[in-house]
Amino acid sequence: MTDQSQDTAKLSIRGEDYEFPIYSGTIGPDVVDIGKLYGKTGLFTYDPGYTSTGSCESSITYIDGEKGELLYRGFPIDQLASKSHFLEVAYLLLYGELPTAEQLDDFEARVTNHTMLHDQMSYFFRGFRRDAHPMAIVCGAMGAMSAFYHDSTDISDAWQREVATIRMIAKMPTIVAWAYKYSIGQPFVYPNNSLDYASNFLNMCFSVPTTDYPIDPILSRAMDRIFTLHADHEQNASTSTVRLASSSGANPFACIAAGVACLWGPAHGGANEACLSMLRQIGTADRIPEFIARAKDKDDPFRLMGFGHRVYKNFDPRAKVMKESADEVLGLLGIENNPTLQVAKELEKIALEDEYFVEKKLYPNVDFYSGIILDAMGFPTSMFTPIFALARTVGWISQWKEMLEDPKARIGRPRQLYTGATHRDYVEVENR
Repeated sequence: MTDQSQDTAKLSIRGEDYEFPIYSGTIGPDVVDIGKLYGKTGLFTYDPGYTSTGSCESSITYIDGEKGELLYRGFPIDQLASKSHFLEVAYLLLYGELPTAEQLDDFEARVTNHTMLHDQMSYFFRGFRRDAHPMAIVCGAMGAMSAFYHDSTDISDAWQREVATIRMIAKMPTIVAWAYKYSIGQPFVYPNNSLDYASNFLNMCFSVPTTDYPIDPILSRAMDRIFTLHADHEQNASTSTVRLASSSGANPFACIAAGVACLWGPAHGGANEACLSMLRQIGTADRIPEFIARAKDKDDPFRLMGFGHRVYKNFDPRAKVMKESADEVLGLLGIENNPTLQVAKELEKIALEDEYFVEKKLYPNVDFYSGIILDAMGFPTSMFTPIFALARTVGWISQWKEMLEDPKARIGRPRQLYTGATHRDYVEVENR
């Protein structure tokens, strides 16, 4: 819980003074509680994008953009990505602590035993056009789960919430893999419960009934890290969407589907796809100086994608670990015959050494490296955001659960600064 400090914020409005309490979290900026602002003053605050507004109290994820720090339940992301694995991190986000060996075994077994989709959902997939974007299929399939799993939609029942949690984490890889298979016209591959979470996902994406897919541990580990590094990122647009949908009492599958829909926006979940598109636009390594010059030109609208971050003003703490995976994957698969990856490696080298980028702290971010890895693995860019959604599902669910358990939570109702017409009288059509 937050603690109220001895300080109060004093606000002077039209000759009247008002005081509002200041609260302190465990780390991070203090907040001014303006919950009674309208009642006291008749005024609302105005904060487009809510970038200066704390919308909730949370103990899940913390970001310090100035330090380049990301914590899951207090644990630095680089430690978790290097020493842990996705399902252990999922447990941490959901329940607040790292699991014991026994708890982890139980959690992994429950997830593994729920990987299959209801068989009738295969007909739902086949209802989409053959050229449907995988993200459209993922969004629809997640929302449709409420039509297939009626026994886990009552949010007032703690057990049903837990069942829904396990189901969504377990079935999301199957949904995403099937969306991919459907988009390329290949038969669905069912989950293999003898494989770990990341390996099972890769197998469902790349194996076919006639040929087994040999899963290299380097690729499996890289995919697991992608899941871990994208699992949660505080109160971003899609997470806030999940919380807002949840505040109305919507069922869990609808809330997560809302998060998927928001993530689909190119300003949110499409950054790694945009990065790879830029690398392909550059084309060959010899053209990099041309695009570097364009990036430095203030009058040129071109921007280098995958460098710098809106939140992180120093460096993206996820990028260091992702770079290690990128180097391992490219070392395994080779880049000699892939001009896009050759461009990526050369651009990375130049950006890390060029005075302009170093001075402005435009370091390669997690999207730069994740796009490279997914492309090297053989995923089309249309699958980048669905994979992001797969990873972020556990963060969305953690935030959803936290909100439902918060006694102060109530239905979201943002206010507005109205600038439309004032009162007008209706005029009959013949008199207009």
